[in-house]
Amino acid sequence: MKLRALIAGLSAVALAFTATACGGDDGDNTKDVEVFTWWADGSEKAGLDALVAEFKKQHPDLNFVNGAVAGGAGSNAKNVLASRLQQQDPPSTFQAHAGAELLDYIEANQLQDVSQLYKENGWDEVFPEDLIELLTVDGKIYSVPSNVHRANVVWANPEVLKKAGLDDKPAKDIDGFIQQLDKLKKAGVDTPLSIATDWTQVHLLETVLIADLGPEKYIGLWDGSTKWDSPEVSKAIDHYAKLLSYTNTDRQNLDWPDATKMVIDGKAGFNIMGDWAEAAFQEADKEWGKDYITYPVPGTDGIFDFLADSFTLPVGAKNEEGTKAWLQTVGSAEGQKAFNIKKGSIPARTDADPKDYGDYQKTALESYKNDTIVPSLAHGAAASVKWSTAITEAVSSFSANKDIEKLKSALVKAAEDNQKKQ
Repeated sequence: MKLRALIAGLSAVALAFTATACGGDDGDNTKDVEVFTWWADGSEKAGLDALVAEFKKQHPDLNFVNGAVAGGAGSNAKNVLASRLQQQDPPSTFQAHAGAELLDYIEANQLQDVSQLYKENGWDEVFPEDLIELLTVDGKIYSVPSNVHRANVVWANPEVLKKAGLDDKPAKDIDGFIQQLDKLKKAGVDTPLSIATDWTQVHLLETVLIADLGPEKYIGLWDGSTKWDSPEVSKAIDHYAKLLSYTNTDRQNLDWPDATKMVIDGKAGFNIMGDWAEAAFQEADKEWGKDYITYPVPGTDGIFDFLADSFTLPVGAKNEEGTKAWLQTVGSAEGQKAFNIKKGSIPARTDADPKDYGDYQKTALESYKNDTIVPSLAHGAAASVKWSTAITEAVSSFSANKDIEKLKSALVKAAEDNQKKQ
């Protein structure tokens, strides 16, 4: 299903920030390739450094210029980027989540079609068909993914489960998962399911929608073929509300690492988070399969809820050929291997050698290669920025007021406001 079937007629991003340029040396800047990201720390910076090293190896005649903007989990970078695009001062390329998040840029005529690069480099043969369809808008592709993350992952502490008489086996569906959470609560576990601030709650909601609706009807939420006021969606929202009742009450004051740490420290039984959480367990010297276990969210086995970082070719890029060279490295087998081993994600390509990756990553590679791929809501793949913002506001309000009917009506209205233009 093409992204054009998901959303159309989006308005351009409102731009209201002072321009900030990130240039290169004062010398021959025709060889400069400014790469604009929010990868400034941790495993993200390590992954970028590895990718840059491969870029320099493949294109030694070009100069990498680091345009990273730190802070705000990417929000600071997006603000600076918006101002630069308004001032017609784009970087050579910029990082963005692959999928519907790009539609605002496309509608504003700020991105160029890179479909030809897919043919020239054979990416149409090594990227999954499902992924390419989700990247396609009106027959054109506007970004090259550097990696793939899986969003529908349960992270569990076996020792906490054992104390409640639970084994390591996943529940078959959300109802079974709720029964497990109830057993943890009755066994004295204060936080059966850890969670954090607004976006992590949206993340939980999307996985419940996938579990209860299945991949086809879940994707239908974004093109209008599945109605938000249907009984199936209402049931999923009821399930979400029940799950939230087993979570920590200080959730609004936390971010995802805090919620993940609760599982690591044995203060929570479960956490539902994307597989970037793997890095937190590794940093804590935890062993997969022993100190922690992972599996798809109950009801989503055989489904890969995807998000991906990707790179673009902006309209007006000063060094277009240099940008294409960067994109070529990003999509190459060598570039994806270098980046993903360090970042903890997996390549968008399906020809990666599992032997190069850790135990958890091996399971993700297998799923990515064989399972049905669906787009993440919380991470820019399923819905426009405007739509996802409306959903986040509704979910945040529910966290405070617990009014499930208001949540349901707010989600219906968010769909009506964004689908009526299609």
